[in-house]
Amino acid sequence: MKAGIFLAEGFEISEALCPLDVLRRAGIETELIGVGGMIIRSSSGACVSADKPIEDADGFYDLLFCPGGMPGAVNLSQSWDVNRMLIETAQNGIVAAICASPAVVLFPLGLLEGHKATCFPSSASYAPSFTFSSEGVVESGNIITAKSAGWAFDFGLRLVARLKGEEEAEKIRSAIFYKM
Repeated sequence: MKAGIFLAEGFEISEALCPLDVLRRAGIETELIGVGGMIIRSSSGACVSADKPIEDADGFYDLLFCPGGMPGAVNLSQSWDVNRMLIETAQNGIVAAICASPAVVLFPLGLLEGHKATCFPSSASYAPSFTFSSEGVVESGNIITAKSAGWAFDFGLRLVARLKGEEEAEKIRSAIFYKM
């Protein structure tokens, strides 16, 4: 099983790293994919080192994930490689996004069509023709979305449950003493 998390300048650090931690605890090979470099500055100014640049991210991913944050989500949406990989993965894998990214990245690609999704409330303006749910985490077919940084652990656990089952997600939740 293989997952990829895109990092672009201005990403929300907790939205990327909380799910990363949960996925790796579950034994899922998870790569941080740098868009625009290998050292990526978050919206809070912290720098994170990617595992590989997007130019080297090849092959099939069971899951591709876009964290939110601004201008991180906009930077992801402007990457041809990110867009191509998301569209390809949506055919046979899982596409996930949190905060601004469901509206800013997934919506313009048509990936939310026929699905239910959530996003950060003010980001819904990027997708005026789509009605977003107010729920914290929404799973709809092969699309999994989350509302905000406050839902990052729940989101990560939902990703684990989808890839490895509810029992594995509960094992991780219990191991980190996370209360849902």
